[in-house]
Amino acid sequence: WTKTFTDPRLCAAIVDRLTFNGTIIETGTDSYRLASTRARAEQPAKAG
Repeated sequence: WTKTFTDPRLCAAIVDRLTFNGTIIETGTDSYRLASTRARAEQPAKAG
């Protein structure tokens, strides 16, 4: 978020507004986005 919104306070306020009164829905499955991001992060480390 801080790469998009350079002011940390503005970023925190926007995230707060987006998540206010939100409902977390547990699906019981792993996040494919998180798994994909972790896999991409590990690739350069393994190659070096």
